[in-house]
Amino acid sequence: MSDTENSVSMWPKGASEDYIAARVELDRAEHALHAEVHRLAALRRDLPPGPVLDDYAFEEGPLDLGLTGPVTETGLREVFGDRDTLVVYHLMFHPGEDEVCPMCSLWVDGLHGVSRHILQHAAFAVIAKAPLAEVRRWAQRRGWDGLRFLSSFHNSFNLDVGSETETGDQLPMVSVFRREGDQVRHFYTQRANFMDNAEGGFDLLNPIWHLLDLTPTGRGDWYAGNSYAGRLRGNLAP
Repeated sequence: MSDTENSVSMWPKGASEDYIAARVELDRAEHALHAEVHRLAALRRDLPPGPVLDDYAFEEGPLDLGLTGPVTETGLREVFGDRDTLVVYHLMFHPGEDEVCPMCSLWVDGLHGVSRHILQHAAFAVIAKAPLAEVRRWAQRRGWDGLRFLSSFHNSFNLDVGSETETGDQLPMVSVFRREGDQVRHFYTQRANFMDNAEGGFDLLNPIWHLLDLTPTGRGDWYAGNSYAGRLRGNLAP
């Protein structure tokens, strides 16, 4: 029996034998990559317990980004709500800057789009070092309605978890935390760059790279920008 018998074809009528053979071989590689992704996920789940964190106090405003208050003090444990798992995007936003890192805007755009699905499994929040008013202005400009935004301007959270360097540089990354009773334990962090500083550390968390990889020209050296996407109308809160 040939590789293509009783299988779902991924080419239109008229495809050449050379194309079909190459596409079947590519399917094997894609299937192997899918299995590897699941193997890595299992390795993450088997990580030893991470360190217990302090209950940092953050500044937070209402979900309605059009409001300026009230501003409340929210402890790290409170960010979990009724969930035991918390996913945090660490926004690369230095205090006093006019705009967020363009790549962070891209990532939060995507996470905002799927946030209602994330919230079925875990709490989700965006934390930035910039003062809360600056963070909320940028979030409103991008149309990130319904997400929780917290400022770590008055605490050492960013530095302690590694999203800030000793010199104050902010680093984009994603972290997962677990609540165990009255304690919060670090579970996993992935930066935008790998430990050897190679790019692509959390590319798997955003579909844009994979969609571009499907095209004949690939992703190339394309870099996201803040200029071509302002507030999107019609977004629904999670």
